[in-house]
Amino acid sequence: MKTDSQLQTDVMQELTWDASVTHEHIGVAVSKGIVTLSGTVPTFIEKFAAERAAQRVAGVNAVVEKIEVKLPSVYSRDDEDIAKAVLNQLKWSVQVPDKDIKIGVENGWVTLNGEVSWGFQKNAAYQAVQPLTGVQGVTNNITLKEKKIDTDKVKQKIEEALKREAKREANKIAVQVSGNKVTLSGDVRSFSEMEDAKWAAWSAPGVVSVENRMRVTH
Repeated sequence: MKTDSQLQTDVMQELTWDASVTHEHIGVAVSKGIVTLSGTVPTFIEKFAAERAAQRVAGVNAVVEKIEVKLPSVYSRDDEDIAKAVLNQLKWSVQVPDKDIKIGVENGWVTLNGEVSWGFQKNAAYQAVQPLTGVQGVTNNITLKEKKIDTDKVKQKIEEALKREAKREANKIAVQVSGNKVTLSGDVRSFSEMEDAKWAAWSAPGVVSVENRMRVTH
């Protein structure tokens, strides 16, 4: 098992290795396997990439992200320009029903509102906005349309998906379905396996929320 000092070194090296992250102004602190990232990055998508880089490091139990976006003048855009870019980006994404989504922009912070049918559509809208120049943050308030579902059938479909996509840990993940909500609990070996499990739950028809109670263990 790695010490906190070893984890700190590994996370810092991973941030340096990841070409998509400007790592020079990111601080890394580790306590009992919990990594805290602080400092600044020049774009919002780099903030997201830094968190993912830390999660990739073996031995990390959790990541607390406190990074701020500090836009250089070259990336500065007024809210109207950002709003136009967001609308255009959503329109061009084949996974996003752009007519069902409303946006707001204030001081570079984008808020997404509306109602869609699938979890992947909500996630696709968020991911489409992340890399846009001038965006300092994104609040995803998009909701999912509630449908009457067969809870036993949905539970079965999720469990089957877990066996396909996360074979090593599927038997350790418990699936509970209540109404349109899915709760996942149990132990997984990595953040990627946790994300696979969450994705399987979101992909089930009629699911409008997923509560994650899974833990990364080593």
